[in-house]
Amino acid sequence: MHAPEEGKLRVGFTELIDLAAEKVGGQALLASDEFFAGKENLLKSGRGVFIPDKYTEQGKWMDGWESRRKRVPGHDWCILKLGLPGVIRGVDIDTNHFLGNFPEYASVDALEVEGSPSPESLVDAAWTRILPQLKLQGGTRNLFAIADERRWTHLRLNIYPDGGVARFRVHGEVRPDLARLTREKGAVDLAAAENGGTVVACNDAFFGTKDNLILPGRAANMGEGWETRRKRLLPGFDWIVVKLAVPGTIERVEVDTAFYKGNFPESASLEGLYLREPLVDFANAHDLAWTELLPRTKLQADHRHHFEPELKAKGPFTHVRLKIFPDGGVSRLLVHGRPA
Repeated sequence: MHAPEEGKLRVGFTELIDLAAEKVGGQALLASDEFFAGKENLLKSGRGVFIPDKYTEQGKWMDGWESRRKRVPGHDWCILKLGLPGVIRGVDIDTNHFLGNFPEYASVDALEVEGSPSPESLVDAAWTRILPQLKLQGGTRNLFAIADERRWTHLRLNIYPDGGVARFRVHGEVRPDLARLTREKGAVDLAAAENGGTVVACNDAFFGTKDNLILPGRAANMGEGWETRRKRLLPGFDWIVVKLAVPGTIERVEVDTAFYKGNFPESASLEGLYLREPLVDFANAHDLAWTELLPRTKLQADHRHHFEPELKAKGPFTHVRLKIFPDGGVSRLLVHGRPA
């Protein structure tokens, strides 16, 4: 059963990857209180569900993070580690299903620290406030833009004074260790989100979010790939553009259709592009000077396709465009190459 892409509300920064999501390695490390519902729920996919008659020994079961009613001065907080360190452009504090028990206000602090410090050691660290204390609404996505160019690895979500938050999204741009990428002796996945690759445009992502294409690891199910709706006007194709972490020469490519069986593309092709100046709008991507890397090639269902001798060009390139004919789903695209 297909489900359309969740959350049709769109505000600039919400198109960017979620740096804190559980599926990219984000972790809820420590909370001041999680009496009614665990902190780990904050970073799960979806917006959370509500089951009217479900209760636990603690009280009502809720799909989110919820602290008990505070009877002393102070506020509650949760420390999180970003799965993908980077620059934060905005946060989504989603109080879905929390109506009479959502926090009245919230703020966000940030920290950059390398290694794996203990969660307890972070409580008294030198946090920087990146979102001031602002009023929340219940049962909705509270979207707040953030103007800060610094790179962060950890966040602290503060709620005032207590209550429940269903999900916490941290949208931004990955800032990897570029020195490490350039030191690598072998080929690296230049498209991977964890290395700084970014999906900058696609023509359709009805069933599967565009950023899924470059997430770490293999997809766990059909919902963790990029999938377009059924095309009714033929011939035609769907497409997606990935900005590589750094300009590089391409040595091999993997197109993975894992879990796509009755809905995989009939075929696919890959093109490369070198841009010396940043391009913000790819609406007219077809007019750019693309170079063919992989000619249109037939695909198989639920299969990892590896291409190396088939590649027609090496680059260097700054962007690649995957075209699928006529539509369908691809779980992952890996572009192995060497930084130029």
